[in-house]
Amino acid sequence: VDFCSFAGNRSPLFEMSSPLSKPQVIAHIQKSLNYTVFDSKWIPCSAKFVCLGNFPRGTGVIQIYELQHGEAQLIKEVEKPKPLKCGTFGATSLQQRHLATGDFDGNLNIWNLESPEVPVYTAKAHKEIVNSIDGVGGLGIGDGAPEIVTGSRDGTVKVWDPRQKDLPVANMEPVEGETKRDCWTVAFGHAFNDQDRCVCAGYDNGDIKLFDLRNMSLRWETNIKNGVCCVEFDRKDIDMNKLVATSLEGKFHVFDMRTQHPVKGFASVSEKVSNLGKDFDSNYGTNHKSSL
Repeated sequence: VDFCSFAGNRSPLFEMSSPLSKPQVIAHIQKSLNYTVFDSKWIPCSAKFVCLGNFPRGTGVIQIYELQHGEAQLIKEVEKPKPLKCGTFGATSLQQRHLATGDFDGNLNIWNLESPEVPVYTAKAHKEIVNSIDGVGGLGIGDGAPEIVTGSRDGTVKVWDPRQKDLPVANMEPVEGETKRDCWTVAFGHAFNDQDRCVCAGYDNGDIKLFDLRNMSLRWETNIKNGVCCVEFDRKDIDMNKLVATSLEGKFHVFDMRTQHPVKGFASVSEKVSNLGKDFDSNYGTNHKSSL
């Protein structure tokens, strides 16, 4: 994970100048770490960020950094029994700024980063690793109750209310006899009022499924032929507009969620990322490095 900024110049004066005619990614800060980083998140309304991962000895770690004088300064580190795979601030308030995480043992934990030694909420969410997590209803984004969604290798997608202990408020799993696919990514969307809310999930076989939480039904599904690394709505707190899905082999797909054909599904465009230079990894969504 690097601190980067994106720069570009679309002025006609620079169209013929190759260094300035294309968007550029500029690394501001790099830092070597002694563990594998699986996720990093900005702490809302602060100059701090949190990194999650695992040490070579098999334990997990939460590190909190702060930007000071152009450097990333480590201000807190806490080791955990299990490696941490993913995290979100999406279901917390701006006052609390609690971090929800999923780990390799299938646990969902919520941490107060002021005292992260013991979780303020914990649940055995899945039988296997929690690959992805997202939140809604917190940080002033999205109407309705704060909720957390988790996706796991066990093939299930579960929605959690932090105010309710142990049991999920929704559980989307394959029917009996159906093959369970590894869920790689989940995302909330369509939370524009107190009743409507959707969850999108992507799987290792290329399946994308859109679940309607209001009607507790499968609203739409498709297959993009390659494992789905990430799905995300352009905004969580509006009537569904755009959905982007990235996959293995460097492909990305953008769906127009307001233009749906009764047979062909949502209108979409697909492209393959190319011409990004020799250092670009087309499977970046599934690779991790021990650097910051």
